[in-house]
Amino acid sequence: MKELIKLIIRLDFQPLFITPTDNSYIKFFRYVFVGGIAFIIDWLTLYILKHYIHYLLAVAIAFIFGLVVNFILSKKVVFTEKAVVKKVESEFTLYCIIGLIGLGLTELLVYILTDWVKLYIMLSKTIAAIIVLIWNFFARKYLIYHNNMEGHK
Repeated sequence: MKELIKLIIRLDFQPLFITPTDNSYIKFFRYVFVGGIAFIIDWLTLYILKHYIHYLLAVAIAFIFGLVVNFILSKKVVFTEKAVVKKVESEFTLYCIIGLIGLGLTELLVYILTDWVKLYIMLSKTIAAIIVLIWNFFARKYLIYHNNMEGHK
């Protein structure tokens, strides 16, 4: 954690975003950044689609767009080590399975927060995204990319 804080204070972008690392805090920081970009794609897609189709279907479609963006950027920035599976197709399948669980959580949370709690759908989506981001990071880290966990800080 100290290393991450030092890098943020110094605005040292190379080790924050590019240099390979085993530091779990830096990886989570990167995942939040990548997740933020994927969330913007997801959120904007939802914002557009909710005007044309049922909001829960719009949530699912938007989530898929965000998932693809998240996978591509995570491979480049966060989970640069090899996955426990050899083929990128298998890796993406595992990524999607974790994402589908995240989608289920997202749908449930958006439904509860929108229909029961009566929050605006975009606020419900934001709250759900924060919770699901944490699930996705740890599930992917420990289920897909755990083969290089030795020595992680």
